Amino acid sequence: MSTAPAPRSVTVWSDPGCPWATLALHTLRTAARAREQDLLIDHRAFPLELFNHQPTPKFIVEPEIVVISAHRPDLGWRLWAGREYDYPSTMLPAMEAVQAAKDPSVGGLRGSDELDAGLRHAFYVESRCVSILPEILDVAAGCEHVDEQALARALERGAGRAEVYEQFRVAQGPHIQGSPHLFAPGGYAVHNPGAHVQWTSDPDKGGVPRLDRYDPSWAEELLDLLSEGRQPTDA
Repeated sequence: MSTAPAPRSVTVWSDPGCPWATLALHTLRTAARAREQDLLIDHRAFPLELFNHQPTPKFIVEPEIVVISAHRPDLGWRLWAGREYDYPSTMLPAMEAVQAAKDPSVGGLRGSDELDAGLRHAFYVESRCVSILPEILDVAAGCEHVDEQALARALERGAGRAEVYEQFRVAQGPHIQGSPHLFAPGGYAVHNPGAHVQWTSDPDKGGVPRLDRYDPSWAEELLDLLSEGRQPTDA
């Protein structure tokens, strides 16, 4: 599988359960809407739970939500407000659905991106368990370019699963540094753009993230590259 993005599109490797990836995607989508610039995002799975051999821990995700929300209250994120036993233990079904939605009969790249955005909103804003098919399909029903019935039939056949595992194998190589990692034509390749973050110590030993600065100007620069077809000056 090639990591090279299609012309005038951005390839994003990420996990829906990664707050930094969700911040990057929100920043890029918001900037594109403000400019009324058409944007195509090709999502690739960076499944943290497969890399780490465990569900992504809530005690890591929630401090990241707090520090990111302090910098970007417009996100509308909140700490998990649902029942504790409904907290997602896996994001693989959500990632599989986003891949399955790329099929033109389901939604294509535009529908796939709408579904990705909807699933992230459902998790970070609405505290919904996006691990289960009924929630995923409910989110899909609200996506303009997704045929939720076609998606349901595709997921029943196992669509998206092989793609997620193939992408996981690629992500273990040297070119993908983590979630998120963005690629665009002309050699653009940036991991966790705009975020200057450090953990005070090992999160397993009580460490917390410190977001020293978040510079959203990277999104404008990337959109300029896409619209003008320029080569990046700093990838």
